[in-house]
Amino acid sequence: MGYYVAVESNVKIYVVDLNPECSKTILFLHGWPGSHNLFEYQFNKIPKFGFRCIGIDQRGFGDSDKPFHGYDYDTLADDVRCVIEKLNLHDITLVGHSTGGSIAVRYMGRHKGYGVSKLVLCAAAAPSLIKRPNFPYGADKETIVKMIKDTYTDRPQMLRNFGDNFVFQHITEAFSDWMFQLGLQAAGWATAEVEETWIREVLFSDLTAIRVPTMIIHGIHDKIVPFELGEIQQQMIKNSKLVPFEFSGHATFFDQMDEFNEVLMHFADD
Repeated sequence: MGYYVAVESNVKIYVVDLNPECSKTILFLHGWPGSHNLFEYQFNKIPKFGFRCIGIDQRGFGDSDKPFHGYDYDTLADDVRCVIEKLNLHDITLVGHSTGGSIAVRYMGRHKGYGVSKLVLCAAAAPSLIKRPNFPYGADKETIVKMIKDTYTDRPQMLRNFGDNFVFQHITEAFSDWMFQLGLQAAGWATAEVEETWIREVLFSDLTAIRVPTMIIHGIHDKIVPFELGEIQQQMIKNSKLVPFEFSGHATFFDQMDEFNEVLMHFADD
C-alpha cells in the first residue's frame, strides 16, 4: 500500500509499504534522479520471503512533494528519520543506492543509526562523488557542473546521457524509456539542487561513525560511482564487507537482479 508521511508542515513524503505485518523490515532509499520504483524488481520478489519492504520517494522526486528547498544531505536524512519514527520502525535493514546511499550514510552519522540494525550501501556516492584535494577518486567537478547546466537547459537530454551509463548489461529500449520517465517525474529544481549537493558536501566523518554491520555492493564496471569508492567505504566502515558484482555497472539490482536479491535477503535475515 502507499501513503504519505508529513516531514514538515508543508512537505509530505510518499511511502510504499509492502507486508507491514512482517517484522523483518528493509527500507530502500533510491538514487538520483529516480523514485522508489527503481526497486520494482526487489519489491516484486523479496516480500514473498517474509520481508516487509518499504520504499520512500525523496522530496522532489517520484510522488513526494516537491518544495523548492531542502536538498542538502542533512534535510534529506531528517526526512528519513521522520518516516522511521512515524512508522515506529526498529531493527531495520537500511538500503541506499547511489545518492540514496549518501543519504543513508548521513543518516547513520547525523541520527546515530536510529532504528537501523544493518546497513547496505549500493554504489553509494560516498565519501565524495567528485574528486577533491587529497581525494583523487570519483567524477571530475567539471562533469557535474556541466550536468547542472544541462539540467537547467535541456533536462531530458541530460537524463538520456545519464541513463546511457546506468547499467552494464544490455537492456531493451522499452526498459531504457521506463527509467527515463522515472527521471522526468522529478522536479527540475530538485534534480539540480541534489547535483549541487554532490559538489558542496562530503561524508568522511559520517562513514567512520557507522557502527552497525554493513554490506557494500558495488558493480566493478560502474561508470557513475567508480568501484574505488566502494573499496574506500569498506576501509572506513568498521564491521563492513565489500561484495563486488562482476557483471554490473551502477545498477547492480538490474544488472544482476537475482544475485542482488539473494545477497540482500541473506544479509538482512542473518
